[in-house]
Amino acid sequence: MAETAEAGELRRFLLESQPLRGQWVRLGAAWGALRAYRRYPPLVESLLGEFATAAVLLAATLKFEGTLTLQLAGSGRVRLLVAQCSDDFKLRAVAHHDLADDELPAFDALVGSGRLTVTVQSDTTSARYQGIVPLAGASLAACLENYFASSEQLPTRLLLAADAVQAAGLLLQKLPDQPGSGEVAGAQLQQTWEELQAGLQGLSAETLLSGTAEHAVRQVVGAHDCRLFGPTAVQFACRCSEQRVADVLRSLGLKEARATLAEQGVILVQCEFCNREYRYDAVDVEQLFAADASVQQGSDSVN
Repeated sequence: MAETAEAGELRRFLLESQPLRGQWVRLGAAWGALRAYRRYPPLVESLLGEFATAAVLLAATLKFEGTLTLQLAGSGRVRLLVAQCSDDFKLRAVAHHDLADDELPAFDALVGSGRLTVTVQSDTTSARYQGIVPLAGASLAACLENYFASSEQLPTRLLLAADAVQAAGLLLQKLPDQPGSGEVAGAQLQQTWEELQAGLQGLSAETLLSGTAEHAVRQVVGAHDCRLFGPTAVQFACRCSEQRVADVLRSLGLKEARATLAEQGVILVQCEFCNREYRYDAVDVEQLFAADASVQQGSDSVN
């Protein structure tokens, strides 16, 4: 249990008598490991922490085998945010920006206009789901709530927070009413939903970042009967590998690889998530394509 909490953990919860559910997540060492490879200005670091946390929360709402990619592409000072979370909650994230350490623009100037994209890619089939919505909201949480309203048609509320030590978040969702539930049950559900939203609004960032899951969830659900499930570990893990880089080089073709070698003397590929460097010299490139059975003898391209 202690090791899970140190790395990062996810806790799901639901109300016993009504179709309301949620997830709480906090990243400890996983957030530190994610940040270890790149230095960001404090404002970008905080936004990236919220974004990485949001990717875990979104993945926790789904049943899938594969990878969820959350991407924000905007016209502001932070041009791109990408966070990827696998079905077993291995997480990585990166930000592209041109912000100085002492700049503190508001959220709308920080991200500008653009789009928020959620992509779910299966590891076992070619199935791929993608939802795209315009950036709309005064915070990252508001933009994500708009995504759920537009793409998933699920009323959703989020609270996100991050600092130099922790990143955390809490998500609430109102599931569709059961058929034949009636007006009274519907009114009771709406009242409870409003109470939980008020509880979330009253939850401070400090409590979210430093308090226990039990304390944070109880503050949100109040006296309602709630079931809080056990922890699931969340860890930083980069998915880059020699095989993946080799596949990228093969997709470029032998002719282009040779041209790059002639110009630069070596092919260097650096993972933007973990900064690991992959180096290929002329011998490496020739061996790479010679080992590919799809390369015909004497051809300069991959079939």
